Amino acid sequence: MPSLNQKTQVSPVEPVDAKDVPIGQAGLMPVPSEQRPWVQEPFHTADLPDTPQRDRSLPADRWVEAPDALLRLAADLGHPVALYKRRIGQRWLLWRAGPAVGDHARYLAIDAFDLDRSCAFTLDPSGSGSGVGPNGEVHDRFRSWKEALRDSDTDSPTGPVRGSVDG
Repeated sequence: MPSLNQKTQVSPVEPVDAKDVPIGQAGLMPVPSEQRPWVQEPFHTADLPDTPQRDRSLPADRWVEAPDALLRLAADLGHPVALYKRRIGQRWLLWRAGPAVGDHARYLAIDAFDLDRSCAFTLDPSGSGSGVGPNGEVHDRFRSWKEALRDSDTDSPTGPVRGSVDG
């Protein structure tokens, strides 16, 4: 089985079964997120790519090391499965349950060095939201929450935020 980060050449004009194409290699044009096929094979933390994937979705229930907090991230919002989005720095693995806009959604950033450490941000349909950053500070803007994650990338692997899914 190819690695999730393995590069291969795939012609964008010939039909391709998504299960046969390593992540990031489906073609030149990004696939709209709601049309991206979900990876069916199990994958590990080391397989998670640094950048957003434009041709596939990586569901939390296929991540072998997925913490329980991620697996139940937004069930209360009606979104049973979170999808991987990207790394923020080297430390944070960003996941989202629900759509990016227009409905309730919850993001969870999981510390790659301590999978029991996480920070959550919840958005409502109007686009307003709230979440706790890695230093325990409450953020009402998604951008400032992500910036706090980025800025904490060099912090000690242990910190004040544990099990903060209730965001």
